[in-house]
Amino acid sequence: MTDRVVLAYSGGLDTSVAIGWIDEATGAEVIAVAVDVGQGGESLETIRQRALGCGAVEAYVADARDEFAEGYCLPALKANALYQGHYPLVSALSRPVIVKHLVAAARQFGASTVAHGCTGKGNDQVRFEVGIQTLGPDLTCIAPVRDLALTRDKAIEYAERNDLPIETTKKNPYSIDQNVWGRAVETGYLEDLWNAPTKDIYDYTATPEFPPAPDEVIISFREGVPVALDGVELSQLQIIQELNRRAGAQGVGRIDVVEDRLVGIKSREVYEAPGAMTLITAHKHLEDITVEREQARFKATAGQRWTELVYDGQWFSPLKRSLDAFIDDTQRYVSGDIRVVLHGGVAQVTGRRSDTSLYDFNLATYDIGDTFDQSQAKGFIELWGMSAKVASSRDQRIAGS
Repeated sequence: MTDRVVLAYSGGLDTSVAIGWIDEATGAEVIAVAVDVGQGGESLETIRQRALGCGAVEAYVADARDEFAEGYCLPALKANALYQGHYPLVSALSRPVIVKHLVAAARQFGASTVAHGCTGKGNDQVRFEVGIQTLGPDLTCIAPVRDLALTRDKAIEYAERNDLPIETTKKNPYSIDQNVWGRAVETGYLEDLWNAPTKDIYDYTATPEFPPAPDEVIISFREGVPVALDGVELSQLQIIQELNRRAGAQGVGRIDVVEDRLVGIKSREVYEAPGAMTLITAHKHLEDITVEREQARFKATAGQRWTELVYDGQWFSPLKRSLDAFIDDTQRYVSGDIRVVLHGGVAQVTGRRSDTSLYDFNLATYDIGDTFDQSQAKGFIELWGMSAKVASSRDQRIAGS
């Protein structure tokens, strides 16, 4: 039986050419797998037909938008996941759902090998291969672009020589990856850290310097899950899409950072994540009034570690699974409404209400009705500072002897 290779297929030049390259290099039949995570552009059927036209013996296509929103974006929201305080894991979140479908396709079509189109300098090669070997430890991974140093010029020459049904003349100076959670742009002009991003690199967001009138939105949550906008119940996917539209129109969610890649280099990245950043902002403010202080402090640490694991390609790891359980438990009372004003590139929280809030007006107020017994403060402070006071006395005694 002829060996088969499952290829993560985007419909672009590199992965289209990789179909023929894999066939020539290994003699294996290629199964192209395209997964829709809300990246937009061409239809899945168009991509499927292109894969077949480029020589794939089968083309597996999956609409995973709802699966991605509910099973991957939502856990990131509950964790308030921002890598190095900035990046909402746009690409990192999509890789494990794609891996899941790659491994499923390998089982369905009897393939022994899975291929991806990543280079050797990025994080995605790790995310794909670690995920594949975790879900399918018997499967082999290959990366034609990385392992064979296949350049764009070589890809264009191959496509033209073999008359492949793929555009080869258009050259985008940037590397772009996008899905419903956001959009990532890198390389080209952006590699000079002093260069400001030009307007042409943005697609999900409008220029915030000249915004339309402020847009007020009420986001309703139930146990950490966003369930409605302005009182209208929507699916996770619909909420993200609608906030992408509304917050994007106000220029919300533009991020320009230099981040630490897993492979050890620093990389300049520009992101657009209007829906994700609005939801994370609202969710964090709701947690501020519903999650107990010590639990909230520890959750911040756990959420950071969760974020690092996902960034580093460890979505399927035991530690990430354990952190999921803890984070889910913290969301028990994270229910209520957050009012957000979207304007001029900012998502500003202006109101909070929750039936499970820990905020007690009578304890917080300085006006009539104050129920806080201030006479207890003096003794509390004395005991709270006792340890430091005793240690300081010891230090001064020894220093003076």
